[in-house]
Order: sequence, then structure tokens, then C-alpha cells
Amino acid sequence: MDITTTYLGLKLNSPVIAGSSGLTGSVNKIASMADHGAGAVVLKSIFEEEIYFEQEDVLKEAEADGVNLDQFDYYDFHLKGQKIDRYVRLIEDAKQAVGIPIIASINCVYSHEWSAFARKIEAAGADALELNMFFLPSDFKRSAREQEAAYFAIIEKILASVSIPVALKISYYFSNLGPMIQRLSQTGVAGLVLFNRFFSPDIDIDKFKVKPSFVYSSPAELAISLRWIAIMAQKVDCDLAASTGVHDGAALIKQLLAGAQAVQTVSSLYKKGSAHIGTMIDSLKDWMQRHEFASLADFRGRMSQDAASNPAAYERTQFMRYFGADASAS
Repeated sequence: MDITTTYLGLKLNSPVIAGSSGLTGSVNKIASMADHGAGAVVLKSIFEEEIYFEQEDVLKEAEADGVNLDQFDYYDFHLKGQKIDRYVRLIEDAKQAVGIPIIASINCVYSHEWSAFARKIEAAGADALELNMFFLPSDFKRSAREQEAAYFAIIEKILASVSIPVALKISYYFSNLGPMIQRLSQTGVAGLVLFNRFFSPDIDIDKFKVKPSFVYSSPAELAISLRWIAIMAQKVDCDLAASTGVHDGAALIKQLLAGAQAVQTVSSLYKKGSAHIGTMIDSLKDWMQRHEFASLADFRGRMSQDAASNPAAYERTQFMRYFGADASAS
């Protein structure tokens, strides 16, 4: 039974990818995921905001100590260098520890500097690079057209800077999502990951503070990426990977049936540990055996919109069928 797949031009022993998280910032944990069958690992993202926030804290401390802030350029260079050096070591150590593809991750904001970071990541030996991109539409000075143009500008700069495969992890917050996914797939990226997940704010009503909520995804969140993987499977010029809401083997199978080349999971690993990767793979193999599939290619995309017997089901947006009748009649 062949569960290998290709993603970003890389051969994966299984379609399960450990997505970017704190769990993939440790070589020991990465090795455990590889041992349990992960096809690839996306390293913990390096965040531009993290670099700048740390820089700001140091500068405030320096100013309080009477340091001449004309030395800003030194601190700027020094702190960014430290972050990048640590990330480079993580890539190098992970590559030595495991034999599966190591995909670096950059969490992008509006920056002209990421191309230089990307070159260092490639030099460290990363097999591919995932750009996690989302610009919150709360900048009232930027039009929707300007927001979307930023994606293409950054992609163009990164692709001109590195030769390793580049994947783009995006959100579903676009005014015209399907055509946007298609346009992004035509930029030269090797893959698109549908979709990224965000910090969700909540309010502590006693301490009057903003706090995080719903840190982990739920199985119900599978529906969004499942719909769009299925709709876009035969309409893009690159690989598709599914992300968010993948908590068990059934969810993995569904995303493959919809047309995904690979599937990322994170929350399930926080809740159940790296051994859960093996559990998901066992479920996949058992299901393939029951249905007499010898390889993923035998069924991948079988339930995509273009291949499904009822393609209109992916376009339905209302609950007429379920809530249109008197509830007492059900």
C-alpha cells in the first residue's frame, strides 16, 4: 500500500505534515514526529513582529540606561541577526536529525527585508519555504486592491531570491477568493496552503484585558478548507495542501478525496502528541484497504468539485434543505 505523495516537488513518505507551531521549534519533537510517520515538518515561523517587538523592548531599556539612541542601527542589526542565527541553527540541526523534508516558515508582514532572510534560510539547507501571509483588513488607508497587490509583490521578491520551492499559506478573507487563489497559483509558487489560522481575541471582563481564545482549532473548522480544496483542486497551477480542522484520520481522508496533495495538522498534535500522526496514518491505510485502493493516486481528488457527482453541493451557501421545513416534522 503506497501512501507516498509529492508536495512542492518533494517526495513525502506520507501525506501528513506537522504544521508550523511551537512543537516544530524543537529538534527532539521534530524527530519524534518523523519517527511516527510525518511526511514533512514545517518549522515554527519566524515572525517579523517578534523581531521588532524585541527590538523595541531593548531600545526602551537602553534609553532608560542613558544609551544614545543614535546607535539604533546597531541594535537593529544585532537583534535581527540573533533571531536569524537561531533559526538557521534550528534548520541545520533538524536536517541532521531527520530524513524527511524540512520546510522553513516566514510569517510575513509588509517588509522589504524578507528576501534577505529567505536567502539565509535557503543557505541553511531548508528543503522549501512556506510564506504565511495575511494582512488584516483594518488598515483604512489601504484599498482592497493595494492589500492584494502586496501579496504579489512579496511573492515576486522571494521567488527572485531563492531557488528552493516556495509555498504560500493564505487566509480565506479575500473579496473574490476563488479567482485570487487561482491568480496566486500562477505566480510561480510551488504550493498553496488553505488556510492559515489566526489569533482570536477575547476580553477578560474583570481584568479589562485582551486575551487569546480558541487557541486550538476544532474539527468543525475542517469545512472551510475542505470546500475550497474541493473547488480549486483542478483550477490551480500548483500543489494544494489543506490545513485547519484536521484532527483525525477521517479528516485526512476527506481532504485527500477533495484533492489535497498533503494535509497539515497542528492542534491534534498539541492535544494527543506526535504519536497521533501514526494513528491518522493507520486510519488512512485501513480505509484504503477496505476500499481496495493501492495508492493515494487511486482516489485523490475523487470528490473534488470537478469530479463529484453533485458539484453544486460545494456552491450551496444556505441551509434551506435542513432548516426550511418545520423542525417538528423531522
